[in-house]
Amino acid sequence: MQTRRMGRTGLWVTPICFGGNVLGWTTDQQRSFDVLDAFVQGGGNFIDTADVYSRWAPGHVGGESEVILGDWMQARGNRRDLIVATKVGMRMSDGANGEGLSRYRIIKHVEDSLKRLKTDYIDLYQAHADDLHTPLDETLRAFDDLVTSGKVRYIGASNYSAWRLTKALWVSDSLNVARYDCVQPRYNLVMRADYERELEPMCISEGVGVITYSSLASGFFSGKYKAGQPLPETPRAGGVQHNYMNDRGFKILAEVERIATELNTTPGQVALAWIMARPGITAAIASGTTVAQVQDLTASANLVLPAEAITALTDVSA
Repeated sequence: MQTRRMGRTGLWVTPICFGGNVLGWTTDQQRSFDVLDAFVQGGGNFIDTADVYSRWAPGHVGGESEVILGDWMQARGNRRDLIVATKVGMRMSDGANGEGLSRYRIIKHVEDSLKRLKTDYIDLYQAHADDLHTPLDETLRAFDDLVTSGKVRYIGASNYSAWRLTKALWVSDSLNVARYDCVQPRYNLVMRADYERELEPMCISEGVGVITYSSLASGFFSGKYKAGQPLPETPRAGGVQHNYMNDRGFKILAEVERIATELNTTPGQVALAWIMARPGITAAIASGTTVAQVQDLTASANLVLPAEAITALTDVSA
């Protein structure tokens, strides 16, 4: 699998990033090991997780995904071959300091993540969501200290608007500290406008890498969802129904499926290949709970869509 440079940095990653939110949530440890093995065997080197995964599940406290990923890397002895991304900022406990991007939380929670991941460094450490209650200089100085200490190699931001990311870059330059070299927005064929309107041109102009989440629309483009058919029995089905199962969504899905049939491939590969063909994209995050699903994900990195297919998908989803 070919690699891509992350923004203006010297870091090279595969254009498919494995989404670790499923680890320890919809996949137990053994199946998690199996899908991670399949991802690496398919040529992938980029894995994204977060400290909060999967705190939302009954009986979970957060950190389950990082623990499994750390156990797997230790068992396989492959930490140096991987680019590991994790995130901080979402609520991990009750109380006033249970969420956010204060210096207190960043310094505390990076240690927790390092311990769970069984590593002494994180390749890409990301602010999981913007924190309007903490000054940007406090957040960025804390991240910079982690970069200076060697505990973190690069920093990034998830769910930031274009104006806040622009302001963060300005603050970084003013303070001469590490800047956000990557941003993680929700982006797929159905949900395009929020990213493309302002964030896309800004990232291209400023050399900020982009790794998209919800790239397969929470599985909507996997082929499991059909108009008029019962929902799959998965934890994400309700969200997919609410966000994507409408006239526009099914119209886009029909075009994806038509092109997949024409190219003798799968709808998921087509949807991912369209994202990877977009200017400025570093990688598309996608997850799988079976080996076959992960093999389909990694194969999408080698799918080059014809120009007419890209145009058709862009037009139908405009």
